[in-house]
Amino acid sequence: MAIQRKHTMYHSTIIDADPDTVWAVVRDALQVVSIVSGDAAKDVHWAEDGAPERVPSLYNFTLVFSDGLVQQEVAGRNEVERTQTYRSIEPTMGVDRYLATIHVQPITNDPNRSFFDWTRELTIADDAEAEVVETIIAMMAGQTDSVRDFFAQQ
Repeated sequence: MAIQRKHTMYHSTIIDADPDTVWAVVRDALQVVSIVSGDAAKDVHWAEDGAPERVPSLYNFTLVFSDGLVQQEVAGRNEVERTQTYRSIEPTMGVDRYLATIHVQPITNDPNRSFFDWTRELTIADDAEAEVVETIIAMMAGQTDSVRDFFAQQ
């Protein structure tokens, strides 16, 4: 079976926390990695003087299931609209290119809840292993729910 080379994914959820509370957490890429990956990621850290307040800012982590190093960058942030864009720096585990944006929006009639959406674009390498690609895509599909569940526990 041939691997689809380009994937665009969109996931959204309602979070039981106000937008400022959600944004204070998810604007920090390392917190997002920890929330959505849990034990599946290790050695999550800022690289080359990266920091939550610096854009652009590099960060790295290793996926436990494959021991693959993931190098990404917070490429853009809009504090007013509560959006943040991430991109891959180096190809890893069959993914040549990765670009993602998270967005936290208020719910007009319920200020104590937020609408959270996550858009991602993946370009898969020609020599990618089908099982690895399927694992990554399946993992990403559940990550929005992980963010929702994190705030439900607060």
